[in-house]
Amino acid sequence: MASRASSEAPADGTPIHIPALPKLGRTWYERGALYWLCRARTTVFLLILMGVVSVFALSLYQGFTSEWSPTVRTVWNWVTVVASCASVVWGWVKQRGEHRRALLDPPTPAQAVQAKRDHNRRAPGRAFAGRWMVLLLVPVLPAVAAYLVGWLAAWTTVREYPSEIGARRWMQERAARG
Repeated sequence: MASRASSEAPADGTPIHIPALPKLGRTWYERGALYWLCRARTTVFLLILMGVVSVFALSLYQGFTSEWSPTVRTVWNWVTVVASCASVVWGWVKQRGEHRRALLDPPTPAQAVQAKRDHNRRAPGRAFAGRWMVLLLVPVLPAVAAYLVGWLAAWTTVREYPSEIGARRWMQERAARG
């Protein structure tokens, strides 16, 4: 059975170049079993990451609030529960909005690779401007972790990444020109 790339090859017989995308390689084109294994691997990794971040945030939070009076702790715990529930929803909605905007102007394969390189070069500590900022966030750390969980859950459950759509458009433009 001929692959999709060979069936869509130009009339002159030259093969279509399928660009490699970050995290997906060239599996995104046919969306076969290997593609879904890549997506599952990413999802499992992020589920583990979300669990570790949540446990870390709750442990720090419990250690911080254990010295408070029972009344203050109970009130703050309820405030934290409500804030965390709202943060999960906010993270989900925020990521879905970013995804919709990215679908309007999806990156080319070169832009996707460059964005991944830029992301990998950024130091994770810069986001918090130092380790001491985490200590200031401890009373609201569960809500911050909940936002991250909502954002990552929305990111992993999209049908198609913008980089895939951008690569398909890039290939169509190249095929139309060539």
